[in-house]
Amino acid sequence: MHTPTGSTYIQLATFHLNGEEYGVDVMRVREITSMTEITRAANSPPHVSGVINLRGTIVPIISLRNRFGFPELADNSMCCIAVMDFKSVLTGFIIDEISDVVRINKSDILPPPIDTASQPWIEGVIDINRKLVVYLNLGHLV
Repeated sequence: MHTPTGSTYIQLATFHLNGEEYGVDVMRVREITSMTEITRAANSPPHVSGVINLRGTIVPIISLRNRFGFPELADNSMCCIAVMDFKSVLTGFIIDEISDVVRINKSDILPPPIDTASQPWIEGVIDINRKLVVYLNLGHLV
């Protein structure tokens, strides 16, 4: 379905993390790739897992579990990496599982229930089929 420019609708790529569902603007997602060996980067913050070589491009990888204060999984073999584009800079985010792509009306995005000064990546909350999805702008983590 064609959506005209300036439309009130956006598409979200939704994913699971620590049993909760999150969504990001699908236009930011370059690709979803399976877990691969991540090379640690010296002196990086704890939430930066390291870097990967994605077809000749070195991409930093951020653990959303670590960044959000969730425990790491003992077995992350089912996890994947969502590679996103922020101003032509690629960054990978480790997520538990990709869920869906949904089309929503921007007016359905409710304001965050918390003060976002300490968590500026939370854009809002959306009720999708009686399930709350936290809408994120992961560009604030880069």
